[in-house]
Amino acid sequence: MRNRYLDLLRAVATVRVVVYHLTGWAALTIVFPAMSVMFALAGSLMAASLDRFGVWAVERRLRRLLPSLWFLALGIGVPAMLIAGTSFDVHLLLWGFPLVDPEATGWWMAALSHAWYLRDFLWFVLLSPLVLPAFRRMPVVSLFLPFAGLLAIEIFDLKLHVVAHDMALYGGAWLLGFAHHDGMLRKLSRATLVKLAAGLAIPGAIWIATHPGPRGYDLNDNPIGNVLWSTAFILIALGWPTPPVVRESRMLTVLNARALSIYLWHIPLIVAVNQVALDHHLPVRGWIGIGWRMAVVFALLFVVIMLVGWIEDVAAGRRATLLPGRKVPVPVSPAPAFSGSTGDREVAGAGT
Repeated sequence: MRNRYLDLLRAVATVRVVVYHLTGWAALTIVFPAMSVMFALAGSLMAASLDRFGVWAVERRLRRLLPSLWFLALGIGVPAMLIAGTSFDVHLLLWGFPLVDPEATGWWMAALSHAWYLRDFLWFVLLSPLVLPAFRRMPVVSLFLPFAGLLAIEIFDLKLHVVAHDMALYGGAWLLGFAHHDGMLRKLSRATLVKLAAGLAIPGAIWIATHPGPRGYDLNDNPIGNVLWSTAFILIALGWPTPPVVRESRMLTVLNARALSIYLWHIPLIVAVNQVALDHHLPVRGWIGIGWRMAVVFALLFVVIMLVGWIEDVAAGRRATLLPGRKVPVPVSPAPAFSGSTGDREVAGAGT
């Protein structure tokens, strides 16, 4: 059975990412640290898949992730770049399996700039069969390692590959997903959970307040503050003993079934809308600029998920639908005719 509370967290994270990229409001990163939450949820699902399917869980996760990326990047982005005059480079083929940042030129540099999340997601998925057993043997040590690594990278200004940096930044969230799946967080009392969260959130808030970045208090510019605050948030969000009951909702179903499509397409749409606004001298800032752009982008996202969202269904082995969540009526067969005794007819009718 699906955990609708986790579905709610994923839906909120997805919408929050879109709104943040539309508005640039730094406060949203603090109110709901969406990227860390998304990695934590993915870690919990990955642990569940590994327990059920073993190492084949890696193949299942990649099969659900890559087709939607292939359609956008290899099917549209790369041909568009080549038509625009980009010289063919073998690095363009990395869009098929972006373990490192693939090449992008022109308009697509901005339109595909969010692919870093898929790059990191791939690494976490590939490493999970090795990391999960180690985590279960030494959970506390395993959780401490990415935090210690990030502190060392930031304090000593170590120049590492961006993938290594992101493994340290989001590795703790992924491992907290493991802890959630294994029930470790639920074993903590509310008092212990609050103390742990406060012990991370308070120094995190102090660090954020005293180390503002180029966009103010945006967590994306503050790795140490990000990991402290996000970890505290995840502990409460995933570890609270009695999470709220979430009712069935068509909107919740759609947002979860099309989360990848929404993530992949929202940046290209925002970039396109912003370019049209600049070309036609339309407002992009203030409530008017944000309001009309948000309405247009969400409308276009709805059209996109209607047109190409079915790729997620096919990749997941589901029946392809334009819009998920519609209840299919079950046909009712007519009652069979009986030529026997009155008693037989009465028994048949009792079941209707």
